[in-house]
Amino acid sequence: MNIHTLYTLLFLLLFTTSSAAHFQVLLPSSNIINATDSKTVEITAMFTHPMEQGPMMEMAPPKQFGVLVNGHKEDLLTTLQPKLQDGKTFFSISYSLKTPADYIFFIEPAPYWEPAEGKLIIHYTKVVVDAFDAQAGWDKLVGFPVEIEPLVRPYGLWTGNAFSGLVKKDGKPVSFAQVEVEYFNVGKKIKIPADPFITQVIKTDANGVFTYTMPKAGWWGFAALLDGDDTLPNPKGEPVPVELGALIWVRTVDME
Repeated sequence: MNIHTLYTLLFLLLFTTSSAAHFQVLLPSSNIINATDSKTVEITAMFTHPMEQGPMMEMAPPKQFGVLVNGHKEDLLTTLQPKLQDGKTFFSISYSLKTPADYIFFIEPAPYWEPAEGKLIIHYTKVVVDAFDAQAGWDKLVGFPVEIEPLVRPYGLWTGNAFSGLVKKDGKPVSFAQVEVEYFNVGKKIKIPADPFITQVIKTDANGVFTYTMPKAGWWGFAALLDGDDTLPNPKGEPVPVELGALIWVRTVDME
């Protein structure tokens, strides 16, 4: 292999790695459960590139997984079921809704080592399910170190609605934080004309608020990416920086 070929391969490797954003996915079978619907919701947690639908990345057992209902947290970690897709582990759960409320499902995954970036990734992620027309409690905070506080109710959204959120770290707004946005590209997959279309990139304003208008029906993930204050050991035991992600998933529906 000559030196030009080697440089080309290294460039392609770096380009491929950087062009696709890692997202902790946390999706329910539905985010609005009516009184006539099944009282059971299926929740799926995976670590992947949503717009490109892969590659899947191996998920270790999460640090915490639960649901926040009416100010009370229920620990669901031991009920998670590991499954395989493309030889990689992801997790799912069937959860029975018991009372009218907004159910905020949340996950703190185990740190994910990304050698190409030389850092560990922890994406604190949540999604809201409205049960039996409660429409209350959707803006409550889980209490993560980094978290997005929704300023728009994160369900009952039409395609073309705008979603706004307040990015917080240790309970304080984060000015000019980078927020990555990706569409969970399933079904009739969208053709991606160029790499910049894979991940939309926006920033919070001076008050820590971002806004994005969602152009297509389906699930949208918002990931505010922040530097951790401390290092953690990589698989070799070496101290490395940590990327903290504050994520929320919302769904839009077409008008008929």
